[in-house]
Amino acid sequence: MTRGPELLEKLGDRLKGLRGRITPDAEMDKITWFRAGGLADALFQPADEEDLSAFLKAVPEEVPLTIVGVGSNLLVRDGGIEGFVVRLSAKGFGEAEVVSATQIRAGTALPDKRVAAVALEAGIGGFHFYHGIPGAVGGALRMNAGANGVETRERVVEVRALDRQGNAHVLSNADMGYAYRHSAPTGLIFTSALFEGYPEDKAAIKEAMDAVQHHRETVQPIREKTGGSTFKNPEGTSAWKEIDKAGCRGLMVGGAQMSPMHCNFMINTGTATGYDLENLGETVRERVLEHSGIRLHWEIKRIGNFRPGREVQEFQGQLL
Repeated sequence: MTRGPELLEKLGDRLKGLRGRITPDAEMDKITWFRAGGLADALFQPADEEDLSAFLKAVPEEVPLTIVGVGSNLLVRDGGIEGFVVRLSAKGFGEAEVVSATQIRAGTALPDKRVAAVALEAGIGGFHFYHGIPGAVGGALRMNAGANGVETRERVVEVRALDRQGNAHVLSNADMGYAYRHSAPTGLIFTSALFEGYPEDKAAIKEAMDAVQHHRETVQPIREKTGGSTFKNPEGTSAWKEIDKAGCRGLMVGGAQMSPMHCNFMINTGTATGYDLENLGETVRERVLEHSGIRLHWEIKRIGNFRPGREVQEFQGQLL
């Protein structure tokens, strides 16, 4: 039994007038880069910010909402997701505008790589690191995405967002409460952001972007079904080093594997389920703690319900 049509029937006239696309029983494995996971009761892709606001005002607060981006660092469990998944699309949220000699305004569905390209075209430095991040602006804002020694928080001026009631808010950099791979706001859907860099020669920007691309191609399994870095780097070391020292490079659970090329990357070798992927991650966490006394923390976001009988117990071992 699927729940999507029942949910839409229950809401009935509340959803009339929305211009975005509603898909019942949406296949989340078509969205995530892992290509695994169960169904969402319904997927809503708003036409623009006004349409998103109308949707938020129309849907009762007891109906669960889950916000996703391009699915590049997302693990969906096999039991699926209750309520609505909201995914902003490029058509309404994927534009970029150069607003000054050093500033760019971008919608949150815009790929990070495109932000880097826009900055290059405008001669704005400081965005080369986005060339190597396989996600979109919304996820970068939420996770304080970073690479090559630069983090999102260093470029953010302000963020526009909607709350659960559909009201608009503008958050300053300080309001975002940034820390390593973390931002503070909860219950908000980011819709756009204003970024600031600095004037830089285009040749120097291009050289930095090429270096980022070369690094990715030589050390990361970018052509695999992967979610990027699985775990955050512990203080004073790198996650991949601890995973490697614990003997987990190439480790497999079902169709999921810690990449032999970069062992902080999980990959779907072709048949992995959400259960396989999460179980592999928890196995790695346990082995690393046993080996080095370091407890790894997930960087990949895990959402949804377990399929009955296929629960994964999150490892809660104490530091040695």
